[in-house]
Amino acid sequence: MKGRVSLTTLGCKTNQFESAAMEEYLRQTGYQVVPFEDGADLVIVNTCTVTSATDAQSRNLVRRARRLNPRCRVVVTGCYAQVDPEALLAIPGVSLVLGNEEKKDFLQWIEKSHAGQAVQVSPIREKTEASVLSTTVFAERSRAFVQIQNGCDAFCSYCIIPYARGRSRSVVPDEVVTQVAGLVEAGYPEIVLTGIHIGGYGNDLVPRQTLTDLVRRLESSTFVHRLRLGSLEPTEISDELIELMAGSSVICPHFHIPLQAGDDQVLQRMNRHYDAAFFRELVQRIHKRLPQAAIGLDVIAGFPGETEEEFANTLALVESLPVSHLHVFPYSRRPGTPAASMAAQVPSAMAKERAARLRALGEEKTRAFARRFVGQTMEIVVEGGGQNGWRKGLTTNYLHVQFRQGDDLPGKALLVRLTGFEDEGLVGELV
Repeated sequence: MKGRVSLTTLGCKTNQFESAAMEEYLRQTGYQVVPFEDGADLVIVNTCTVTSATDAQSRNLVRRARRLNPRCRVVVTGCYAQVDPEALLAIPGVSLVLGNEEKKDFLQWIEKSHAGQAVQVSPIREKTEASVLSTTVFAERSRAFVQIQNGCDAFCSYCIIPYARGRSRSVVPDEVVTQVAGLVEAGYPEIVLTGIHIGGYGNDLVPRQTLTDLVRRLESSTFVHRLRLGSLEPTEISDELIELMAGSSVICPHFHIPLQAGDDQVLQRMNRHYDAAFFRELVQRIHKRLPQAAIGLDVIAGFPGETEEEFANTLALVESLPVSHLHVFPYSRRPGTPAASMAAQVPSAMAKERAARLRALGEEKTRAFARRFVGQTMEIVVEGGGQNGWRKGLTTNYLHVQFRQGDDLPGKALLVRLTGFEDEGLVGELV
């Protein structure tokens, strides 16, 4: 036994996936993985840097680890480590700072740096190939994640991620197929394709590929039961992909699309390359072809310069669209991005108030979407957990369902008749 280790993670699904892979490698090497609160001998903090608030959360996790065990070694990695390693190395107790590219060899760096402090952060924008971790074990037994891409070339004015993750780099299709096939063999009924900017998949490959090409191949050459796509930029959702999804019994009818704003002037300031009319037409086209599809939107409230009229345009656009749920974020200034120095920064209280209005609208949309399916029989994949005898499951179109029957069910695909909608959401009974 090499000692006790804990991992704690902030941020996106890609970070969570990479932490799961690191945890598996640690177990295989002989470490005992324990909860963060147990005060491990080695603590790995996988950071996020999407806002200055997440930077602060990352620093607080390092300090908390040292309070739990003053003798622990703290290794910091992730996006904050990539863009500002010296700030993290200055925190007492940090022994090693690793960039995102160094995650793939993190065990070697940990073994090399037992004495003193060290920084291993390479210039990630220079990287041209995807070097991603892989894993066959996930805490959430019902779903497994496969990272198909890393990096981003969009350079939205509010976002630091292109500097933290580098240029868009795709995993070669053969490797993705092998990973998916292995996870299917391990018993996972649903596979989620994830990355930083998966709609750009294949642009860097020779010969050039598309996400649609990859999905079509996974459907035809593996026995995957359910395949779900991560977030897709609106300009990268092709008619070909919509048609593939509409004709498939494998690809989940679920779109996660970052709108960010519904006003053309705000979209320009964000450096988003579409307008409200384009977005409206896209969502209506998806809904017409796939009327049962879940369509979730990301929206930022209180972007610099956003007037009440501009916010009202966002609210009106979202209200008019057949969407199922919203992910709403009050704008938070991120140093190092163009938006951070823009004039007319919206007061934090106003941004939060606008976000609350959007969330209320999102809750109405979620209830209306869910109630459409009461009385239908749908397949769910049973999730772990549950309280007071209730189980939870997820439909292909991202509806969360509660039901009471059964014990040893997590990870199984079952049919449920949806019997009603209560305060906590949809309820059903096994068929």
